[in-house]
Amino acid sequence: MIRITDTIELAENEIQFKFIRSPGPGGQYVNKAATAVQVRFDVKHSQSLPENVRSRLLQLAKNRINAKGILVINANRFRSQGLNRKDGLERLAALVSRATQQRKSRRRTKPTIGSLKKRKETKQRLSKLKRSRQKVSWQGE
Repeated sequence: MIRITDTIELAENEIQFKFIRSPGPGGQYVNKAATAVQVRFDVKHSQSLPENVRSRLLQLAKNRINAKGILVINANRFRSQGLNRKDGLERLAALVSRATQQRKSRRRTKPTIGSLKKRKETKQRLSKLKRSRQKVSWQGE
């Protein structure tokens, strides 16, 4: 179990790991060692997540979630498979933790008298400027 908050824990059987070759320069073991880790977590079908956290997580990580609803995190920061695995789990936990925090709702406020005055003056100034750019029509002939 991976503890996110006091009430939310991710079951380890819901998380899959796929070990792949790390991108970039490698050295003599470049074609042999699969040190990068793909952490896969099925967000849509997870039993561990409450519905409100699930919907926020789907919105928060929409670029990392595939069409089947599986969140994919690529961890290849380190040269060690174990460290990359730990890093991927930490990043998953941080993402789910961010999804548990509700955004504060915005309280609507009235615009101040000064801001209304400033807006009106700006509109009048721009209107005058645009009027000065117009063609002058002759009514003499």
